[in-house]
Amino acid sequence: MAYGDGVPALEESHDFAHPVESDEAWSESYYFNCYDPQTDSGFFTRIGVRPNEGTIDAGCSFWLPDGGLAGLHHVREQRVMIDDDLVVGPITYERLAPLKQWRLTVDGDARAGHSGSRGGDSVHVAMDVVFDALTPAYGGDGQGKDAADASSAQTRLSVGKGHLEQAGRWTGWIDVEGVRHTLGPEARGNRDKSWGPRRWGGPKMWRWFSINIDDDTHFGGIRIGTEAGDLNRGWVHVDGSHASIATWDVRTELEDDGVTHKVSHVVATDKSGRTHELRADLLRVDPGSAGIAPNRTIVNEGLARWNYEGRAGYGISEYLHQLDDNARPVIPIE
Repeated sequence: MAYGDGVPALEESHDFAHPVESDEAWSESYYFNCYDPQTDSGFFTRIGVRPNEGTIDAGCSFWLPDGGLAGLHHVREQRVMIDDDLVVGPITYERLAPLKQWRLTVDGDARAGHSGSRGGDSVHVAMDVVFDALTPAYGGDGQGKDAADASSAQTRLSVGKGHLEQAGRWTGWIDVEGVRHTLGPEARGNRDKSWGPRRWGGPKMWRWFSINIDDDTHFGGIRIGTEAGDLNRGWVHVDGSHASIATWDVRTELEDDGVTHKVSHVVATDKSGRTHELRADLLRVDPGSAGIAPNRTIVNEGLARWNYEGRAGYGISEYLHQLDDNARPVIPIE
């Protein structure tokens, strides 16, 4: 069910693999994030199956208590599409019930610092957590449809044809160097899944938001910059009803480096005409200034405290930048 012009709620079949097309960059991608304010810990993690390139890769970055970060990444050979046995090195994803419940486990050595760090001390991290969905899976299947406009067509060539997102509750634990942090009752996060070509250098920029205010109030979506203009996609779920997001208007306060965001002021207008004013105060940004270098694509994954209608929650404010010869964003940050 939806009010106004609603983004579709997808069926369980989309939690399994989709037909692989000929594009070399074809990917079936799984992503989860989590933050628990009680223990000040959490993570974001992704597995991408890329059979035409012959690989499956996985990464997991941890928000450590007291402001620390640690990350690990592994890749192995995989020449056919799979949708189970999602095991890459020490990282395992297990679908317990499609679009309802997933279990994630990790047991390995991570590098302290941001997820792209090649230095830093080794930190042993283990976790065993379960995601229970709080919303339907909202998105588009990308199957058998022509793109509605030029910006949609360009996006399909770089960030996937189909996509779903849903909010959920986390239970379980994260262990850092033998110290166990049991997730509290407010541990929340979102997941997404995409299928289609994935080229990180394709978009000119993006602003991606993953927001959980409370168990009845969630937002998710993206504004992507393309040569044909900006593409806005997303959803709002409030009190059991949902609508598509028509536009994301963003104003950003930056750190002194002029690239890393520290506050995101967001007005999301849904297709019912309702506006939603949100503010994200960034708690940590990975990789932040560590990723700033000439001619580089960087994804600044920001853990944020979100405020909406006088209520506070947590989630992600993520900015992708293409940097020029002077290490400045090709698209100026609004």
